Amino acid sequence: MNQAFDVVELATTYANKSAQDILKLAFSQFGDDLWISFSGAEDVVLVDMAWKLNKNVKVFSLDTGRLHPETYRFIEQVRDFYKIDIELISPDQSKLEPFVKEKGLFSFYKDGHGECCGVRKIEPLRRKLSGVNAWATGQRRDQSPGTRSQVAALEIDTAFSTPERTLYKFNPLAQMTSEEVWGYIRMLELPYNSLHERGFISIGCEPCTRPVLPNQHEREGRWWWEEATQKECGLHAGNIISKA
Repeated sequence: MNQAFDVVELATTYANKSAQDILKLAFSQFGDDLWISFSGAEDVVLVDMAWKLNKNVKVFSLDTGRLHPETYRFIEQVRDFYKIDIELISPDQSKLEPFVKEKGLFSFYKDGHGECCGVRKIEPLRRKLSGVNAWATGQRRDQSPGTRSQVAALEIDTAFSTPERTLYKFNPLAQMTSEEVWGYIRMLELPYNSLHERGFISIGCEPCTRPVLPNQHEREGRWWWEEATQKECGLHAGNIISKA
């Protein structure tokens, strides 16, 4: 990494830059050490842009064990489309099994999604990011007005940095809208999750995701039984922490 890396200054400079420009910055600083987080429609756009800049791009996805079959097929479609590896990160069974034994498979409907996401998403992600210097996500500001309206082009990941290691986080698609994402996908005929054809917009684990009705915001299809300003699974906990 280039040691002259002022995150605050660069975040301001790149606030209105294109997604490609932000990715070019990320690769210029971290090269093949940059990892792309992949799961949804935004992320295939991110992967496409990154792959066109660096054919050795590294991609990972969290396999919670509760994804829709269509999502697993989508991951394989993308793997085949770009001829890249997508590293699947699974929950630690020594933590998952006691949790399921004690709480069952649907405790989140009663006591919130935090604990389940902690075991199935946060711990695996923390484990992955413990050996990573920088990652890029498909977060967009219009995805969740309650938690993502201030997403920066790049930032220090306060949720997963440690006293010994600073983790840098890039959000190249922060400025893009849902319409722009889908315009990009259709124009280039990129693969996408077939659930989108059935009214699903924001897609996570099967029990916590449902289609949305006309004129509903996409985030209303996630954790619909919970208060809107808490609709983060913890992968981007800083979005909530920063507003506390």
